[in-house]
Amino acid sequence: MDSCESIGQHAERRFSAQRILGGAGSSPSAIKVCIYSHDTFGLGHLRRNLAIAEQLLRSEHRFEVWLLTGSPVIRQWNLPEGLHVQPLPPVVKTGADRYASRVPGQMFGLTKGYREALIVRLLQEQRPDVFLVDHAPAGMNGELLSALALIRNEMPHTRTILGLRDILDGPAAVRKAWGEQEIQELIEHAYDDVLIYGSEGLFDVVEAYGLGPDIARRTKYCGYIVGRGRWEMLTARSGGSVCWDRRRAGDLPVVLVTAGGGGDGYFLMDAYLQCLVRQPSNRFHSVIVTGPLMPPELAARLAALAAPRADVQLVAYTTDLMPSVRAASLVVSMAGYNTSVELLAARKNAIVVPRSVPREEQRLRASMLSALGLVRCAEATDDLADRLAELVPLALSAPSADDGNWASVDLRGAERVVEHLVEVVNRHEAALSVRGVA
Repeated sequence: MDSCESIGQHAERRFSAQRILGGAGSSPSAIKVCIYSHDTFGLGHLRRNLAIAEQLLRSEHRFEVWLLTGSPVIRQWNLPEGLHVQPLPPVVKTGADRYASRVPGQMFGLTKGYREALIVRLLQEQRPDVFLVDHAPAGMNGELLSALALIRNEMPHTRTILGLRDILDGPAAVRKAWGEQEIQELIEHAYDDVLIYGSEGLFDVVEAYGLGPDIARRTKYCGYIVGRGRWEMLTARSGGSVCWDRRRAGDLPVVLVTAGGGGDGYFLMDAYLQCLVRQPSNRFHSVIVTGPLMPPELAARLAALAAPRADVQLVAYTTDLMPSVRAASLVVSMAGYNTSVELLAARKNAIVVPRSVPREEQRLRASMLSALGLVRCAEATDDLADRLAELVPLALSAPSADDGNWASVDLRGAERVVEHLVEVVNRHEAALSVRGVA
């Protein structure tokens, strides 16, 4: 860095935080929504928020949508047409409530400070009707506190809404962490509503996390979020393009192995390749999507293990997994929110291997879906390869679950988010009009 260049100027240049603009400029009649997605690990938050953004932009109502995201792969993604994106300097989660800059040598405190400044600046410039915060009520490491205070004190027209996936962690762990960080108090004072991206009948967030009566009154269960629009568009346009070479697969059934972004999925893919040693060749074709966040040295190990087998194909990543999920005969995956919902939307035979650390989220979700008869589960233990060697042939030959089982899961979450935001804005504008607030 030039000695005359300020840290702020260097950060602005280094992080390329200029907006990625899509579509026309602001419309006076549009409902303006800013979505915050901290994206410190994996692709789950990004994918869920893009599904919501897409549904907003496809709605019959007029929305202008901004996405604040810290994902390091945002420029590689197929973004919904018309979406505005404000990139945030990327950070990575290194432990419970511990983070580091993804840029080598960059001080975390400065990275966090710049993220905070970008968030506040965007809110001041756009003055949105809705600020929709995903997952982290205070933001990554508390980076939203200034923005939330600004909205409460200077933006009476802006509604703040917290969106939570159904299962965050084990109930005891969430209650403990939220108590220590005063998260319930923050939600009570800084948020107008809470949207749960799940179903109360399957996992009661209010009861599990001990939410107080004030928050409970403002909590709405929307159902699960699925990127239904992009799947429909791709299917209509390309016949459902898959991520593997159809010529290599031939007429063999395809087993698709995925772990989302791949940052913590090596154990699953390694165990799967080991399980193939116990299988005859060319009974089925295996496609392993390593993910854009898998460390290169681990991806290289998997490539070396897969090289001797013609019936195994490695794919680095795909930005649209759903056509491949739909086309596969069987999916082997972890039990993250988005992958699980995509399996449910495709009504796909699946084996899920939940991670147990650093959170219980995936184990609880896998148990819930297994109890509904929608997936098979395998624990991430030392004998995982042996367990997969038993389950894969069994799952390939098994019939799909009954229609009633699939129908027990509500997948209209994105549509209900749109309906709720329209209702919230209209109700709030009417209230401000009565009070004479300009």
